[in-house]
This record gives sequence, C-alpha cells and structure tokens, in this order.
Amino acid sequence: MKNHLHLLATALILPFILPACAVANVTLPQIFSDHMVLQQRSGITVWGWGKPLEEISVTTSWDNRTEKTVADSESNWQVRVQTPAAGGPFTITIKGYNTIELTDILIGEVWLCSGQSNMEWTPAAGVEGGDEAIRTAGQPKIRLFTVNNRTASDPQIDLKGEWSVCTPETMKHFSAVGYFFARRLREEMDVPIGLINSSWGGTPIEVWMNAKVIADDPVLAQSAAKLKPVPWGPVKPGRAYNAMIAPLIPFRIAGALWYQGEANTANGDTYAEMLNAMVTSWRREWGVDFPFFYVQIAPYEYGKPEEGVVVRDEQRQALSTPNTGMVVVSDIGNIKDIHPRNKIDVGIRLANWALAKTYGKTGIPVSGPLFREAKTEGKKVRIYFDYAENGLFAKGDGEVGLFELADEDGKFVPAEATIAGTTVVVKARGIRKPTAVRFAWSNTAEPNLVNKEGLPASCFRVDLKD
Repeated sequence: MKNHLHLLATALILPFILPACAVANVTLPQIFSDHMVLQQRSGITVWGWGKPLEEISVTTSWDNRTEKTVADSESNWQVRVQTPAAGGPFTITIKGYNTIELTDILIGEVWLCSGQSNMEWTPAAGVEGGDEAIRTAGQPKIRLFTVNNRTASDPQIDLKGEWSVCTPETMKHFSAVGYFFARRLREEMDVPIGLINSSWGGTPIEVWMNAKVIADDPVLAQSAAKLKPVPWGPVKPGRAYNAMIAPLIPFRIAGALWYQGEANTANGDTYAEMLNAMVTSWRREWGVDFPFFYVQIAPYEYGKPEEGVVVRDEQRQALSTPNTGMVVVSDIGNIKDIHPRNKIDVGIRLANWALAKTYGKTGIPVSGPLFREAKTEGKKVRIYFDYAENGLFAKGDGEVGLFELADEDGKFVPAEATIAGTTVVVKARGIRKPTAVRFAWSNTAEPNLVNKEGLPASCFRVDLKD
C-alpha cells in the first residue's frame, strides 16, 4: 500500500517538476545590459549561457537581423553581430526558453579605463573644477560602467557591475579622468561614448595581467616577487585581471586608458617590460590591436631617492610598444599629494591622443618633447626630441634647468643647457668627455622645458655612445 501511494504521489508531482528541470533561463554576462554602448562599425561578439542544446536567437533592431546558435554541452553560446555607424537607441532581443530584451542601447566608441587610484579617483572625492563638472554632467550620450573590486585566483566568466546613463549623480562616483576624456571626445566627435572603469587604488601592474605571462618570463617573475603584501589591495599577479578584466573579454572596445605606476616604485626598473607584456597580452586575448594611451605618474615625494623618476622613465621607454601614447603631467601635479586634483587636463590630454592618433583629427597637440637621441660634440652634448618640430622653449624665467652630465667616473653634475631650435645643447664645467646625460632626474622634478604647444618634456637618462 505504501509503495502504491508513493508511486501515485510521484506521478502527481512529476508533471510539475519536469518542466522546471527541462527549461533553463538564457542568461548574459553583466557587461550586456540596458543603456550600454557597443563599438560602432565592428563585429561584436554577444555571448552567454543556456541549457545544453537550447536554441538561441539574437535579434538586433538596427538591422532587424537574427543570428541563431545552440548552447554547447557546457552551457556556453555566442553569436557575432555587425554594428552600424554611431547612433541609437536600439534594442537587442535574445530568445531561448525565455526572452531577454536589452533596451536603450547606443552605438559609438567604447573605452576601457584601468589602473590604480588616480584612475579610480572620482569627482565626488574632490577634483579641481569638480563641482561645476558634476553640475553639468547631464550627458545622456555618455554611458558609464564601473566594475566592482574583486579578486580571483583563476580567470572568471562574469563580474559585478552595471551600465548607467551619465548624470550628475552617476558621474560624481565615476572615474574623473575617464569622464573628462569622454566629454572631450563628445565635444569633438558628437558620437555616443561608453566607458568601462575597471581600476583599484594602490594596485601594482602585476595584478592586472594574466599571471601566466609573468610566470613564463623569468625577469618579470623575479620582479613581481619583490612586491610585499599591503592591506589595501592585491599584489599577486593576475588577481585583479582574473576578476575584473578577463570577464570583459571579448566585449569589443575602441581602446584602453591606463593611469598606474605609483605602486611599482619597489620594482620600477622593469616597468617598461611589464607594461609591454600587459598591453601585448591584452591585445592578444581581445584579438584586437587596439590603441593604448597612458599617463606618466606625476612628481611626488617618494620615500627613496629616484624611485619615482625611475618609473617615469620606464614609462617613457614603454612607448616603444606600437600604437601607444603617453601623457606627461609634471606641470599639473602636486609633489605633496600622490593624487593630483587636476583631472580635467589629464582627461583632455588622453583624449587628444585618441583624437589625433585613433580618429585622425589634425592640428591637435598630443605630447610634450620626448627624448629621441643624443650626440656628443666634443665637450658638449646635443639632444634631439620628438614632438618639438615647432621649437623648444623654457617656461618661466627663460633658462632651461634640470640637465646633468656625467664624466667617465659616472658621477652626474649640473649642466648648462641652451635651446638651439628644436634641440638642446648641454655642457658642464669639468666634464671633458661626457658619458651620460639625464634630465629632470629626481622624484620631485618639475621641468620647465616645453614645446610650442606648452606641453612639458619627459624626464630621461641615457648613456652616450663614443
């Protein structure tokens, strides 16, 4: 009798259980949501999860096309859709056993913002001109996505965050540098701009790249081992990348912005190699050779002599990586504050790189003088610069300072510098055979050498050839 009752109960319950087991909801990563921006004129991957063998269709309203696929045995699915020129709003409809409709989607330019606290710093935390910027931040064609701080020991498939329309309320808690970058692009290009902010204060570069890249390079692995644990964030290679970058791939971006380096003063002598490795690996993983523009860290009173300037010079050397650009901020920093409050000019200078080099706008200055080469002329040294074709100038009292020469003993002494058109000629008392030259070589150096556009020269140090 008991068995009969059990079978009867099972027969009555099964019809209600089986449909629930058979039907799985199609889901999307959080980077796909209402209010998002998709990269214009691009092949876009849309992906998610569903029940194995579930038939899934993705319909885009801008062309009324439908792409179909089937979830694989591990519940993954993806389709490719083609985006048009900038515009919107549009919708995307995803249908499986259930239906998801994404609304208020714009097509435009999407940029990833990453790094540490100077990228993370918000207008609400206090920036110059911040109150006015917040008041006027009603920018419905700028969309913002902030990735929550998370770590993971292995690459993750999703993250925590959401897209929002740029308003005074949403903008004031977003990256200030990112917002001012987007505002400048909007002014010049009049297209929707999407910003993804994935940054974390106090983090070294090692946490933002695939740990395998570091493990496979003995130089990088040895350098990463020098980092000591800190209470405010991760230092182990890959930990932020796994949770805050990997889940974004392959969401199509126009390019990346980077403001980081202060946390790498303990191992700054390999920063150029680290940055090159990170940029190369990101591009490889995204499958796109996107532009990468970054900010050289500002002068600041670091604890050990030269540890800050070493990072700055390594950042300059990292420009050897193709399709990169560097913003120098030595003229808008604060040697007493590691978080300079002028974020407006930082964002504008980053945007100028993008406008000139990515979007082909002409007449836009992108950089101050950058060291190209040095040639000895007897006791003198002539230094040549890129981004100085319209001449070099001394800002302020008219005398160029902060150049030094070394003799065969390797000791540097202050040098007299004279501007000669697009070059600088330096000499120093007692130096008969110069063996090295350096410029603005200290943690707190604020050089006055600029180009005609008023942008400051970067520090450098080089050995001289015979």
